[in-house]
Amino acid sequence: MLVSKLPKVGTTIFTVMSQLAAQHRAVNLGQGFPDFEGPSALHEALARHTREGKNQYAPMTGIPALREAIARKTERLYGRVVDANSEITVTSGASEALFAAIHAVARAGDEVIVLDPCYDSYEPAIELAGARAIHVPLTPPHFGVDWQRLRDAITPRTRLIMINTPHNPTGATLSADDLDTLAEILRNTSILVLSDEVYEHIIFDGREHQSVLRHPELAERSFAVSSFGKTYHITGWKIGYCIAPPALSAEFRKVHQYLTFCTFNAAQWALAEYLDADPQHYLDLPAFYQQKRDYFAAALAPSKFQLLPVAGAYFQLADYSALSSENDFDFCRRLIAEHGVAAIPVSAFYETPPAQSIIRFCFAKTQATLDAAAERLCAI
Repeated sequence: MLVSKLPKVGTTIFTVMSQLAAQHRAVNLGQGFPDFEGPSALHEALARHTREGKNQYAPMTGIPALREAIARKTERLYGRVVDANSEITVTSGASEALFAAIHAVARAGDEVIVLDPCYDSYEPAIELAGARAIHVPLTPPHFGVDWQRLRDAITPRTRLIMINTPHNPTGATLSADDLDTLAEILRNTSILVLSDEVYEHIIFDGREHQSVLRHPELAERSFAVSSFGKTYHITGWKIGYCIAPPALSAEFRKVHQYLTFCTFNAAQWALAEYLDADPQHYLDLPAFYQQKRDYFAAALAPSKFQLLPVAGAYFQLADYSALSSENDFDFCRRLIAEHGVAAIPVSAFYETPPAQSIIRFCFAKTQATLDAAAERLCAI
């Protein structure tokens, strides 16, 4: 009889809620993808490179032009000089990069610390590596890290600590002081860091993204994962990358080459071209998404939802306790079926969900989509 390697895993909550949204023709603020297109020049570059024959396998680590463009961007933004040949690997989305990084270093019996609520792909990847996820809860309503609690979670078996800033699902961000504290905790240990930074360019109210790449001490022990999909509104292209020191990148690539080997060739050429041609796109992204955050919050002001603070990413947490005492999964199902709006229950991001009534909306949507959703939500 087949024994599942992932007995706790079913169909992802994002698929479940998106299928229900389609079934009920609901406004889908659940799954985290834009309902608008990315830059037209990027699309035109993809079509051109496809016509020009960039349709076979790319180099395993990514085409040199894209890795070099990433290196230039990294130095420009974070002040860190990285070697395009030995420290940058282009991947088939950030999810692949996260999986490859975990499997590159986590062994049977190891422990990997994750901060709850955390993205749902983390723990299955850890378990498939034979390791164990140790969940340390963040502290609401701002979902900051309780650093003493993290210290207490470290054991001789701790191999890796996973951080995510800006954070999905809460929108919380780490500060420079937070990174200093993490570095101090890890000093004189062999513990590594996996930093999920896919929303690095979506950060609000004048904050500056605190990448581990800014912090020399952390950068030397970290995998930093980024996503072109989030930055350029092209989540379906599934292209991300990982920056890590040469020794870590070498181990990372051993997994990557047998996981996907390489990534969409023509799209890499298009991104390499566009990354240098229009750096203003990612520089303008904070203001672009802050306007959407503020517009959606204003539209929901007459509702009975209580909105939690959002420092980054494109998600809005909302407390629905004034509307219902249901658990968040049941409330989300009813929200779709009866009111025509899809959201994500935040309990799906926890090992042990706390007693709270919070759901997640995605505001990476057109104004028309946000208006339609807000009208229905305010009518409840």
